[in-house]
Amino acid sequence: MTISVLLVDDEELVRTGMSAILGNSDGVTVVGEASDGSEVVAKVLELRPDVVIMDVRMPRVDGITATRELMATVPDPPRVLMITTFERDDYVYEALREGASGFLLKRSRPAEIVQAVHTVATGDSVLFPTAIRGLVSGRLRRASKSALSHVQFTEREAGVLRLMGQGMSNAEIAAELCLGVQTVKTHVSSILAKLGARDRTQAVVIAYESGFLEVR
Repeated sequence: MTISVLLVDDEELVRTGMSAILGNSDGVTVVGEASDGSEVVAKVLELRPDVVIMDVRMPRVDGITATRELMATVPDPPRVLMITTFERDDYVYEALREGASGFLLKRSRPAEIVQAVHTVATGDSVLFPTAIRGLVSGRLRRASKSALSHVQFTEREAGVLRLMGQGMSNAEIAAELCLGVQTVKTHVSSILAKLGARDRTQAVVIAYESGFLEVR
């Protein structure tokens, strides 16, 4: 299956570079570009990309607002992969809360960019655990653990969520817990349903904000 990508960045040079990288990779095609977040919803409805690579900071409509509008107005929205210059960018955290599936640094190597696109397209997330913890620690006054007291996790689900918070993939979690990958997927699906999270990125954000996962 070929993964279709929409590039959204106000810098033409960045779009050109990303387009060249993705265009030369197997299984990925760039179907369109946009220079501002105000164009995103219309472009997505027109092109129906699988993944949107979105700059966080744009002069008119930023990536946070564009992601929020995309999630609210487009049925079955594409995965959103944010790109940023700074690893610990407060804007990134807000975008993750609004439904982005992960973020990528603009200085990332071409292979990392391509891998990130494949990762989010398959429903997984691109997380940097250290950066997430830093963002939570620096910006939030977390609620007490009672904020998730209404959520009844099984012992196994709680363990899976903690490993998700470390940035582990389903395969890595399966190896760590000596489980089958499909079993891990079932636990992850149950966790998302209980938290009301769209994907594992939002689940990890909620877990940190509630204090279920500790910031160290």
